[in-house]
Amino acid sequence: MQNTAFSTNKTLNIRGEFVDLSEPRIMGILNVTPDSFYDGGRYTSDQASLTQAEKMCRDGATFIDVGGYSSRPGAEDVPEREELARVIAVVESIARNFPSVYISVDTFRSTVARAAVEHGAGLINDISGGTLDAKMFETAAALSVPYVLMHMKGTPKTMSSQASYEDVAKELLQYFAERVHQLTEKGIHDVIIDPGFGFAKTPAHNFELLSNLTLLRMAGRPIMVGISRKSLIWKTLKIEPEDALNGTTALNTVALLNGADILRVHDVKEAREVIQLVKAVKAAGRA
Repeated sequence: MQNTAFSTNKTLNIRGEFVDLSEPRIMGILNVTPDSFYDGGRYTSDQASLTQAEKMCRDGATFIDVGGYSSRPGAEDVPEREELARVIAVVESIARNFPSVYISVDTFRSTVARAAVEHGAGLINDISGGTLDAKMFETAAALSVPYVLMHMKGTPKTMSSQASYEDVAKELLQYFAERVHQLTEKGIHDVIIDPGFGFAKTPAHNFELLSNLTLLRMAGRPIMVGISRKSLIWKTLKIEPEDALNGTTALNTVALLNGADILRVHDVKEAREVIQLVKAVKAAGRA
């Protein structure tokens, strides 16, 4: 009998179109914020965001993740009206100009998620896993779009003080099992899980999660890894985020070898090259 303990749904239904995840995909990060840790302020104008979206499409992104609320550690709260103003016009513009790419909205607010989907987004990427907005799960169910379920404790402003675990990988697996069950009961079957690297986790926790990524496959859902230019890289190497592309590439390679299905990155071209090379290595191993 085939062992199905680690079997994972390898397709996503996005507005009636099926996206194949049998090979890893790339989600490009488009922060339309003034204060994100790496690219804050770079894409706040309409033209700058559209130019970056075009580049990411050209470089091989399947998804573009638009975020209007900085989730860096210690980030201040952003009023809902401001988040909507930052996000909706960009989502609408990308949907109109680049219809082949799937737009994800990076928000924990159900109102922002609903508005973004109504203007062209096809996925919801919720850093809080539904913990910061009680209406998020029912909203995602009503919109019938895939949902990225991330793990975080607290809020972006408080999460750094909550990085405490007895066994971080096992605790996350339990968290995902419980939350995926809740989503499934509400009729949401296209769920992607994200360990939340850097969210209420120390560098040691992050490296432990990365090395035990295969354990999370027991949740039976595709895994998204977002480690692009994060502090686990630049703090370990004693560099700045601007210099962390090489480290990002190295850890994305580890993530792919350990079963990541989606890489969420600032640098799409480099991520595509990593996927191609890892694919070649795996093909050679099967030969």
